[in-house]
Amino acid sequence: MSKSGFDLVMVSNRLPVDITLDHAGDIQWTRSPGGLVTALDPVVKNSKAAWVGWSGSPDIELDPFEADGTQLVPVVLSAVEVEQYYEGFSNDTLWPLYHDVIAPPAYHRTWWEVYKRVNARFANAAAEQAAEGATVWVHDYQLQLVPALLRQFRPDLKIGFFNHIPFPSFDLFQQLPWRRQILDGLLGADVIGFQRKTDATNFRRCVQLLTAINARSERFKVPTHAGAPREILARAFPISIDSAAFDALAHTPEVQARAREIREELGNPDIIMLGVDRLDYTKGIRHRIKAYGELLRDGRVSVEDCTLVQVASPSRENVGAYQELREQVEGLVGRIDGEFGQLGHTAIHYLHHSYPQEEMAALYLASDVMLVTSLRDGMNLVAKEYVAARHTMSGALVLSEFTGAADQLSGAILVNPHDIDGMKDALMHAARMPAAESRRRMRRLRRKVMQDDVSKWAHSFLDALASAPSHADPAENGTTDPLATPPDAQPGSSSYPAAHPVAPSADEAQSSKITAS
Repeated sequence: MSKSGFDLVMVSNRLPVDITLDHAGDIQWTRSPGGLVTALDPVVKNSKAAWVGWSGSPDIELDPFEADGTQLVPVVLSAVEVEQYYEGFSNDTLWPLYHDVIAPPAYHRTWWEVYKRVNARFANAAAEQAAEGATVWVHDYQLQLVPALLRQFRPDLKIGFFNHIPFPSFDLFQQLPWRRQILDGLLGADVIGFQRKTDATNFRRCVQLLTAINARSERFKVPTHAGAPREILARAFPISIDSAAFDALAHTPEVQARAREIREELGNPDIIMLGVDRLDYTKGIRHRIKAYGELLRDGRVSVEDCTLVQVASPSRENVGAYQELREQVEGLVGRIDGEFGQLGHTAIHYLHHSYPQEEMAALYLASDVMLVTSLRDGMNLVAKEYVAARHTMSGALVLSEFTGAADQLSGAILVNPHDIDGMKDALMHAARMPAAESRRRMRRLRRKVMQDDVSKWAHSFLDALASAPSHADPAENGTTDPLATPPDAQPGSSSYPAAHPVAPSADEAQSSKITAS
């Protein structure tokens, strides 16, 4: 930390901790279990950094505080903002749109207005924490307007943005009434990272088709108000996990003993299949359960010899699509258990809970086949966690083609989760795989996961950001003082410059007239 602020500032929707207040009003916190926190925690712990994010509870105003050596800066959200910015625009508009419209997105102008207001609040908080010339790393789809706002507030900063979820094709992205404003927000960054090459290509094609910018290559230039163009890098930086830490955890006697207990509690079947997901319609949970149920129906497996454990941690329970999904999954599990279950042998063990890493490592060690059947996924770190835990060089990973992990984990059995018959054959191949093939595949998987860990990912992104040209000329945006611009300044208002001075196209202007309520 410099005298005037922090040299590294992380910005994400949620802080890396869950915060509660005790009876005396003192802050109590526990580490969050989310994938982003798990990925970035080792990076942040190795630097004196600030982390800007929401506390997770509405209408709680807290001063910045330190946790595990990191300055945490809570951003307050009202209950209405949680409903409209987070549950609404982020998770009922952007999330389904960016995941191939598996569920229909909802486009509401009121949600968009709140999204803009909250993004400005995050940007202002980050600007206040950053030292002169600091690096600010903004994360994920909830905060896509923050980079351009930060550039307006603080042109001295190096600004990075990483999109943890897929970025849609142009044909899908153009459905968004505010597509141009989202692009302008992202183009405020110096480096824009994606999970897969296809995501980066999709983004650059959207820029190419919706603006006057030539974005055919990974490095391209955008005009600025100062006159000199600014260079942007937009490419894939595939994320990973703290592989060594997970491997070490799986080597502990306690985890190994717990793995043996799990097998005993499940009746010591020959084959344990495991699915671990947030309860989300993008994860293909229904597809894998359907395939497993048909294997039981066809007599290719039996409940005496094989069981499926499905961990489905609660997720976005106030969003209607998630409530409907839970009913569908639990109904399907109930029907299969009712039809095929026997005394002492349950067909599917369905667990609607979140578990600590120690229990997850034990589950990975206890399981013979890991099922990752996402319909669309940015990366899927569960696949990498399973591999990192399998120091025994046994086990099989069944992996959807539509995950970012499929680009890297060549030792997995790849499946199209929409092809139920093909998935059934893949499950049987994994369950009956010869030991020599299992060892060969797992060695290949572990080599990749252990070498390309989260530290390598973070350093590759931060190194790219550090090498980005400096643009600290205050003339570009007129001020280096974040407080000189109103904290809730909005993209599209007179105080918010576009990332480039290109007028909206005719169809873009028309979209504002036909936006659904």
